[in-house]
Amino acid sequence: MKLARTHGLTETQTEILAAVHDFVEKQIIPAAPELERNDTYPQAIVDQMAEMGLFGLTIPQEYGGIGESLLTYALCVEELARGWMSVSGVINTHFIVAYLLNQHGTAEQKRKFLPRMATGEVRGAFSMSEPELGSDVAAIRTRAVRDSAGDYRITGRKMWLTNGSTANLVAVLVRTDEGRERPHDNLTAFLIEKPTGLGEIAPGLTIPGRIHKMGYKGIDTTELLLDDYAAPADSVLGGQSGRGFKQMMDGIEVGRVNVAARACGIALRAFELGARYAQQRSAFGKPIVDHQAIGFSLAEMATKVEAAHLMMVNAARLKDSGERNDVAAGMAKYLASEFCNEVTQASFRIHGGYGYSTEYEIERLMREAPFMLIGEGTSEIQKRIIGNGVLRDYRL
Repeated sequence: MKLARTHGLTETQTEILAAVHDFVEKQIIPAAPELERNDTYPQAIVDQMAEMGLFGLTIPQEYGGIGESLLTYALCVEELARGWMSVSGVINTHFIVAYLLNQHGTAEQKRKFLPRMATGEVRGAFSMSEPELGSDVAAIRTRAVRDSAGDYRITGRKMWLTNGSTANLVAVLVRTDEGRERPHDNLTAFLIEKPTGLGEIAPGLTIPGRIHKMGYKGIDTTELLLDDYAAPADSVLGGQSGRGFKQMMDGIEVGRVNVAARACGIALRAFELGARYAQQRSAFGKPIVDHQAIGFSLAEMATKVEAAHLMMVNAARLKDSGERNDVAAGMAKYLASEFCNEVTQASFRIHGGYGYSTEYEIERLMREAPFMLIGEGTSEIQKRIIGNGVLRDYRL
């Protein structure tokens, strides 16, 4: 059987996925080794993704997008990550910002940004973390203070912006003075328009430089420094301050489905590479796939790939239905990211010494898989979400 197949798709979904699969096979997999080795931004690939309409995949048709579901998007991300995880990262934060706008933006904000986001003219980035905090969102220090004209001045330092220098619209979560008792109710999301590039790109707004990483190459990851940056009142997402935490958590739920999908893509590719190598390599007079140890390993890998895919699909479909999916998304992200690392390591072992060589694709996957464990919340954070969530129904 072929792994990671999804039943019950529409004809449109099937056609989109077939086109993305073909794109991955012909354009991404052949180009990825050199681009990754040189840490080069995949501009030609990104341009083709824009031509295919992938930047507007989930944006409603009234704003020029395709209007597809989270499930369709997640399955496309799975395919893209199977080719090269960095490529899926190009559209991840863009997708979250488009989702936030569509769900929480004012009518004017939707009209202003969504049509240009659908074409890729406007590219989104997403920022919550700071250098001294990660998952503890309530401890955010970056602060926006309202001035006499009713606008805001923002000062602080944000961390881990994927697409930080190439995006021109950033959704930023900062602290505002709402006077509310719960820290989470004093957070506001701002939509910051900015030029692309590095350095001081606007008064009070600096992108210092790219952060060098173990994996996730090719895509730019940066900091964002704000020093008395002037943000107009109409840049507040939804037009009302103090709602940023709930808005961003809604975006993070779909982001966790995205990371689960990326983990599924990497795991599937690792299985494919391991299965192929096991049939090509011989030891003790026969292909190593015929040795029981290798056969058992492939069986475990395949089961984990399939289980992760099914949980990811379930979480996406639940969100599409309009139901709460924080637990399902947390479970999918947790399981898929852990299984992704286990499957990748198993494939690495099958490759033996050659897996340590940069000439073999599995070496890259070994550096990309760990990011799945921390992206959009660590496994420990997911366990906390899952534990609290299931007790809503099982508490005595």
